[in-house]
Amino acid sequence: MGKYVVEGSKKLKGSVDISGSKNSALPIMAAALLTEEECVLENMPTLRDINIMDSIMQSIAVETRFEKQNNIMRIKAGGAVYNADNNELMGKIRASFLTAGPLLSRFGRARISLPGGCSIGSRPIDLHLKGLAKLGAEISKEFGVVELKCKKLKGADIYLDFPSVGATENLIMAASLADGVTTVSNAAMEPEIGDLCTFLQKMGAEIYGKGTDTVRVVGSPGLKGAIHRIIPDRIEAGTFMLIGAACGEIRLNFVRTEHLRPIVAKLREAGAEVVEDGDAVVVKNTGCIKNTDIKTMPYPGFPTDMQPQFMSLMALGQGTGVINETIFENRFMQVNELNRMGADIKTEGSSAIIRGVKRLTGTNVRATDLRAGAALIISALAAEGTTEISDIYHIERGYCGIDEKLRHIGADIRRVDQG
Repeated sequence: MGKYVVEGSKKLKGSVDISGSKNSALPIMAAALLTEEECVLENMPTLRDINIMDSIMQSIAVETRFEKQNNIMRIKAGGAVYNADNNELMGKIRASFLTAGPLLSRFGRARISLPGGCSIGSRPIDLHLKGLAKLGAEISKEFGVVELKCKKLKGADIYLDFPSVGATENLIMAASLADGVTTVSNAAMEPEIGDLCTFLQKMGAEIYGKGTDTVRVVGSPGLKGAIHRIIPDRIEAGTFMLIGAACGEIRLNFVRTEHLRPIVAKLREAGAEVVEDGDAVVVKNTGCIKNTDIKTMPYPGFPTDMQPQFMSLMALGQGTGVINETIFENRFMQVNELNRMGADIKTEGSSAIIRGVKRLTGTNVRATDLRAGAALIISALAAEGTTEISDIYHIERGYCGIDEKLRHIGADIRRVDQG
């Protein structure tokens, strides 16, 4: 266990290199199960979730080697087995269930423990299973384990009741080795899905419509190994953009600004200065943040993964703003912790009303989930005095060396082990 100790009210200035996307890397690791040949993944983030997924792959006899010094992961699934019934590992991250589609499609069978992850709301796997059943899977569930069987998956027309990112990814991967053509309608359109499709195309998959809400996959008899560079993490980039808007001036390197449009738009609306410069973006605090209204939506709308961080910025803004959370029903867990620091935030159902205050003060707070923890870091950096943030294992699931990156731009933050 560890905690972050933050001395607030420091003016931050400098540049930060954005790491590879966790939410892109995890499904791409699962996609490597679709071939016996080696896959080489570049720009891999060094994160707890990646390490867990690596352990999951090794538990089903996949050969992996993570060269952390140069952020390269090598995966060879030639000897992989279908049985991923490992509750201790699978229960730690939501992305563990992304192994279901590739294992079923390749072996005709998959045995998967139910997934885990942050407790930010209901995230059932029903859409995954409904789609896999349309492809021909026979499914049974008991004692926390899902078993899927098929002679051979067959292409089908699938309509998702909700544009689920995980279900879209699982179905695209499963369809890559199925017989015939699969069409996924009302598909999620997040950039991470486009990155997965690019990787699959490098492996030899025939995919049309990536980045749209209708994806068509022509099944292949087999896929080959591939080399692929993971896209930059737009949520890490967005988090540092919020830090810049709250605490100084930060240049973010290695970003894709087209993935940040909703965040840029809301920051400018709130009064922050945002300058795009090729594969970099500069965000500067203007001294006058005006609170605004936000509604989280599937991509290309405002991302739910940025809602807690924007709430931290609004806590010190001028006037009143409202955040309407439409994706997860339990994503306001940061509110009590922010209010402990002096924020004025009230929740009513799926809405949060934020009245800006003149100052926040440091205290002891707890990271309740990944993005709530990032929100607390933003508030701690802007607050007067010392803030101690506990349960930071949540934060370290999704941010590579965030304390080191912050110290590089002038923050007074240190990580303390707690026995």
